[in-house]
Amino acid sequence: MAGRKFDARLPLAGGPDDVARAGRRIRPGRIIVVAIMLLLVAQFGDFLVTNNRFGWSVVRGYLFNPLILQGLRTTVELTVISMTLGIIIGIAVAVTRMSSFRPASFAAWIYTRFFFGIPLLVQLIFWFNLAYLVPKLSIGVPFGPSVGSWSANRIITPFIAAVLGLALHEGAYMSEVIRAGLLAVDRGQRDAARSLGLSPFSTLRRILLPQALRFIVPPTTNQVIGMLKGTALVSAVGVADLTGQVENIYNINLQVIPLLLVACIWYFVLVSVLDVVQRYTERRFSRADSGRVTRGQQELVLASTATEAEV
Repeated sequence: MAGRKFDARLPLAGGPDDVARAGRRIRPGRIIVVAIMLLLVAQFGDFLVTNNRFGWSVVRGYLFNPLILQGLRTTVELTVISMTLGIIIGIAVAVTRMSSFRPASFAAWIYTRFFFGIPLLVQLIFWFNLAYLVPKLSIGVPFGPSVGSWSANRIITPFIAAVLGLALHEGAYMSEVIRAGLLAVDRGQRDAARSLGLSPFSTLRRILLPQALRFIVPPTTNQVIGMLKGTALVSAVGVADLTGQVENIYNINLQVIPLLLVACIWYFVLVSVLDVVQRYTERRFSRADSGRVTRGQQELVLASTATEAEV
């Protein structure tokens, strides 16, 4: 074309250096790694199929056994009940730790440090043997007459001991999650609510918690998964959960590996379902929507506007 000079250093279109025809560079190292991985997977698959000691026929026979399904139900119940109580305890402890009343804040700190520092299995065994320490549980006036008294062995059943241990242990972890979420809310929101005369409870319910949920919910779903797997420890105190039922069965028929595989399959299914829920909540609450305003913020803005109008 007129006005343009030909540069012999530039590659011709369609030549060997044409970007449009360039292909992906072959990486021998990656090919070797993929080949090794496929070889290992094939070897592991052959090990699973050809090793008769896995007892896959026994696994199929016990996978939907009524005792196994009953233990599975107990595991889910323990997870739901203990996690719900743990969240309630966590909210109370987190709010107390953020209180300006130093004795209450210190007591909440002691609670979290205590249950952080003791392994969950030790706590479960302690609550299971509470009747040895306190044979009777009484309600009444401190250092005075009691209204009622009950045997601790009847009240602290293995299931109740498991719930107490799991809930109190989880409450310590959830208190840190919730406190971190509340601290992530801008300090100005709390100060503005206080300047408008909102009570601490109203500030927490209408202003702080709605905004802190996007910081609290994703790690909470991760805690639920941890709680589900942690319920396997309750078999040590005689609870017939999924692990407990598996242990009871293989103590009779001596099919240890096949029954453990049954437990592994069901735990994997439950954790996979919770993992899907976790991924959804993480995507849902991690959206950086700067234009979104929570209901508490709307009430705060309306209240401040009304106050300025009155002034």
